[in-house]
Amino acid sequence: MKKILKNNFKDKRGSIIDIFINKPKDHCTLVTFNKNAIRGNHFHKKSTQYSFLISGKLIFHSCRVNKNGKLIGKPKKQVLKANSLVTHKPFHAHAFKAISSSNLLAFADGMRGGKNYEKDTFRLEKKLI
Repeated sequence: MKKILKNNFKDKRGSIIDIFINKPKDHCTLVTFNKNAIRGNHFHKKSTQYSFLISGKLIFHSCRVNKNGKLIGKPKKQVLKANSLVTHKPFHAHAFKAISSSNLLAFADGMRGGKNYEKDTFRLEKKLI
């Protein structure tokens, strides 16, 4: 699910945009993309991940998967622009391709940071991109 976040407050100094309200996250990671870079092509079984695009433009692919990582249904494709927020629930595969250099914040509920970064990451045999 993609959301474009709105300004909570704006004046001559700039804007304030709430990314999350009343939902603390377990981890937050900055992910950078060079033009044409592909990232993702995986899913999580326990963690929910939230991707907030700070800058740039990405093509986002997603699809539900079964416990073995087999795609269920037809993958969806969307273009993400700055201030887009995408939620990746468990068993929802996701992948990104950078249209331009981009910066993304990845937040997670569950094992998705530090030493546990790969413990709930399952690579797709059939890649989305």
